Amino acid sequence: MRIQAVFFDLFETLITEFEEGQRKSVRSIDYFELFGLRNEDFKREWGNRQVQRMTGLLPNYFAAIKDILESRNLKIDTQVLDRLYHDRVVEKRIPFQQIHPEIIRTLDRLRAMDMKLGIISNCTEEEVRHWHESELAGYFDDVIFSYEVGAAKPDGQIYKLACERLEVAPGQSVFVGDGGSKELDGASKAGLLPFHAIWFNTYIESAYKKLLHPEQLLDELAVLSNQPGPG
Repeated sequence: MRIQAVFFDLFETLITEFEEGQRKSVRSIDYFELFGLRNEDFKREWGNRQVQRMTGLLPNYFAAIKDILESRNLKIDTQVLDRLYHDRVVEKRIPFQQIHPEIIRTLDRLRAMDMKLGIISNCTEEEVRHWHESELAGYFDDVIFSYEVGAAKPDGQIYKLACERLEVAPGQSVFVGDGGSKELDGASKAGLLPFHAIWFNTYIESAYKKLLHPEQLLDELAVLSNQPGPG
């Protein structure tokens, strides 16, 4: 089997927001003080809008917060929203500022193998605002951010689109991710070969081949290249 492309998840696969089990950002928000909405209620409302946020139905951070406040008949203070947005963009920049050296070595090796590289990420605009500043950006032939294409993992359409844009067949592609959003199941159903990256996140269970560190992917690809193809 000749693998032609490797698709990666982004958060908790190529970058991480955590260090020694704690978020790198220590930002704390009191939503009751800001909006009169209990923190647990805000988190529930935010989570309930996950699909809309990831697929661009709520096109940006402002739209998501306004939708929450309007549903609760609460006052919308644009100055507060501007400040929260700015702070969130700053917070989401942190993971892009320092990429683990083994990630870079792995990408260098994949490039040397003439492997096509893509990203399939569930995200919103502010979460990837600083993508193009990162060391990662130059390695990838194509990047799919869910909010831009109107589909999110595990929807099979996003994997199909990724393969079409790199002009590769799903059966000649692998997907590497930490397993959030049932992305490994989605990749498998779409015909890609999933690998479960557990170098940052060890808390998600799956039945897929686990990679303890990024460079283990290279060993797995070497094994696959020695296997006979179908027929």
